[in-house]
Amino acid sequence: MKKIVIFGAGKIGRSFIGPLFAKSGYHVVFVDIDRTLINEINRKGFYNVIHIKEERKTVRIDNISGVLATDSEQVVMEIAGAELLAMSAGPKALPAIVSLIARGVVKRHEESPRSPLDIIIAENLRNASEIIRDLLKEKTGPGFPVESYVGLIETSVGKMVPIMSKQDMSDDMLKIYAEPYNTLILDKKGFRNPVPDVPGLAPKENIKAWVDRKSFIHNLGHVACAYLGYVSDPDYTYIYEVLENQQNKTLVRETMLEAAAILLSMYPDAFTMNDLTEHIDDLIDRFENRALRDTVFRVGMDLHRKLGPEDRLAGAIRAGIRAQKPISRILYTLVCGTFFRARDENRDMFEGDKKFIDHFNQGPGHILKAICGFDENTHPGIFASAREYYDEISLSRESSMAPGS
Repeated sequence: MKKIVIFGAGKIGRSFIGPLFAKSGYHVVFVDIDRTLINEINRKGFYNVIHIKEERKTVRIDNISGVLATDSEQVVMEIAGAELLAMSAGPKALPAIVSLIARGVVKRHEESPRSPLDIIIAENLRNASEIIRDLLKEKTGPGFPVESYVGLIETSVGKMVPIMSKQDMSDDMLKIYAEPYNTLILDKKGFRNPVPDVPGLAPKENIKAWVDRKSFIHNLGHVACAYLGYVSDPDYTYIYEVLENQQNKTLVRETMLEAAAILLSMYPDAFTMNDLTEHIDDLIDRFENRALRDTVFRVGMDLHRKLGPEDRLAGAIRAGIRAQKPISRILYTLVCGTFFRARDENRDMFEGDKKFIDHFNQGPGHILKAICGFDENTHPGIFASAREYYDEISLSRESSMAPGS
């Protein structure tokens, strides 16, 4: 039986990549640092993915096993004997994961020098293949044929997986909820072997265009729901509640369309405006999935990252400035994001967002420089508009909280 080793037995690994390959006859080996999770995978030998829309559908995933990430010798053996690897453990874990992969790749090359290994990179990270290639070269040492022996396949992961409550997980820690969307867009040119015959894989010639589509349309639209929704009513819990308000829905769609015009100017050969508009309307329909119960907290949290220089909002603004396209809707959404203080089901803020308040207290100009990486001398108009939006939102919030309002 063919084998895929997946680093990260979390949301995307278990709900998306694992099922795609398990259903196509692969044995799926999950590698993770969570000992309890790995023990449960090996004890049961299967888990359930609950696809949630109007009706729930349970999909059983068999042909699985797990290896603890700290069991390095076993991990190396699994890599050496696999047809394919995948990574979905988060950017912070990359150095440790690549160190293990490097050892496995070297062993594999010693045993099978004519059997290159492809790695699917399902990380929410731009330029992921370049980062991982550099790490691999460092770890394998001079002379190792990383370029020819290792395929690094970037992806655009569009599947939405909500946070599960403790109650949801109490009866079965392996069970996972997800929307039924199951298309994995990936880089056709990254493979060193033929693209696997796996339903749901969608290889593309220009993966950068599709990665930017994910960031500047999907991710941007999603946080627009959270940030615009929170500013309009901090009591919203779910994304679908935000979009039930027609004014919010219109603002979100207009923001996404502004980003689409920027994306089209970047990749005129990859998309048409009709393509992007259809994609936006499909995404909004998916965001409105009441059964998914995706929360404003989950979608908007982690402000340092989501307002970062190359991320969905600031990154789209930079691209819009270069393309001389309107960016006012996107900038307004970014400023709304600076007011974001949503809490989880336990009434706790995301830990990093507590520290963000210190930046907020220094005003929008400070955030644009310190968090978003803009230069006021280069783009003074951005700073002037942001301050106007900041004052407008502050005044609106003060009015809504006034007695008798």
